[in-house]
Amino acid sequence: MDGMLSQEEINALLGGADSEPDADAAASAGTDVSSASASSEERLSPEEGDALGEIANISMGTAATTLSVLLNNRVEITTPALSYVTVDDLKERNQAPCVFVYIAYRTGLEGRNVLVLKERDVKIITDLMMGGDGTNTDVELSDLHLSAISEAMNQMMGSSATSMSTMINEMVDISPPTSIRVDFDDDAGLQDVLADMIGNLYAQVSFKMVIGDLIDSEIIQLYPIPFARMVYERFKDTMQGEEAESAPQPAATPQPQASQPATQAAPQPAAAQAAPQPQPAMQQPMMGMQQPMGGMPMYGMPQDLSIQPAQFQSFMPVQNLDGIAPENIDLIMDVPLEVTVELGRTSKSIKEILDFSPGTIIELDKLAGEPIDVLVNGKFVAKGEVVVIEENFGIRVTEIIKD
Repeated sequence: MDGMLSQEEINALLGGADSEPDADAAASAGTDVSSASASSEERLSPEEGDALGEIANISMGTAATTLSVLLNNRVEITTPALSYVTVDDLKERNQAPCVFVYIAYRTGLEGRNVLVLKERDVKIITDLMMGGDGTNTDVELSDLHLSAISEAMNQMMGSSATSMSTMINEMVDISPPTSIRVDFDDDAGLQDVLADMIGNLYAQVSFKMVIGDLIDSEIIQLYPIPFARMVYERFKDTMQGEEAESAPQPAATPQPQASQPATQAAPQPAAAQAAPQPQPAMQQPMMGMQQPMGGMPMYGMPQDLSIQPAQFQSFMPVQNLDGIAPENIDLIMDVPLEVTVELGRTSKSIKEILDFSPGTIIELDKLAGEPIDVLVNGKFVAKGEVVVIEENFGIRVTEIIKD
């Protein structure tokens, strides 16, 4: 039976035909096959997705303004697009190394999201922060680049957290971000740096980012699904609370008044009919004026007034037994004074100052670890060292300067 197919070959062809449309449909829907296999329970509902996109849009709009000031350059971020990805999806789409910036929320929200930037974009942003023109991208990505992009994202996401605070009606704060370089071609290294992310599905909010004529790229935010749902719930609760407060309250039904007995006292006169209060002395007519019944003053009519010069007692300073005037420092204990901590000083010419830009480094006359100066109303009074008290800087006084 030459030219005829066996049953096994027919089954193989039918199985291949059934599988191909699924892959084509997934590709035409803009979703990778790897992420398309995720169950619908793992994804956000349409309402949750729309809310997350709106929150990200408002937050990143504020962040773009902050980045524009930081880089002294025009920054534009477009409307976001929501999709679902895994680490494997990111590996297929990003052949070049990327930088992952982890944003952890410590107040108001619990969780974290991840910003993904291209390595070249990080180099351009860092060069602009250092006062360059953004063209120094041939150097190797170093710890300096990672530190600089962490600070840039700290400023951006700090302003984004402020916007989010307004949306959920509660203060939101973030911890200082951390940045790592991710090479998708290094499978062994990928397992190490992204061990906690591999195998998880993320809601990806992607933006087109344009910085002057230097960057026309994409910036990605990855939200863990539980964290995205929590943000949505907080946002929904705030919106429902505001709608409840703004809704008109129903008018109260008037209650019938009980009949009053005949012996009840007559109602008191209204406050407007109360007896007039005596006017203070400052409102009496001035000297030389009489107020007739018509209400119009008559000038030039002197009165018989007795005028005498004021008498004052002699003032003598009180002296103690030693003949020295007492000093009472308690009288000035509550006088506020301005305390200034001076890290260091330097001198610059007007030309150098005019060349300042965000990212300029200024060298001071203090060495690292040297005590800093404490001034009270501009007077040098003490030396100290910088300490951290919870989340704020503080000064531990180590030496008091005596005249």
